Amino acid sequence: MTRRKKTRSLADKVQIRTGRRKDYKQWRHENPDQVTSSTRYTQKKRQQRKLQAARRLARQEAGQSIAIHPERQAEAPGQEDQES
Repeated sequence: MTRRKKTRSLADKVQIRTGRRKDYKQWRHENPDQVTSSTRYTQKKRQQRKLQAARRLARQEAGQSIAIHPERQAEAPGQEDQES
């Protein structure tokens, strides 16, 4: 009985229901319609996106407002349509 060589590659070590990890990756690539994310994962991601959007809004409202093109706003409001 020989000893197995130590390897750092997880792809060769990990066993999945369908066999080797490489086989599972190939099957997943060939059958994208049968592969779905777990409900727990999708709920977690949805919650993270909500938090991210709320934080972004809070930063946006707390930020200092600046006039980006003050010279355009000082002109008459109807001139932009007449130029083109």
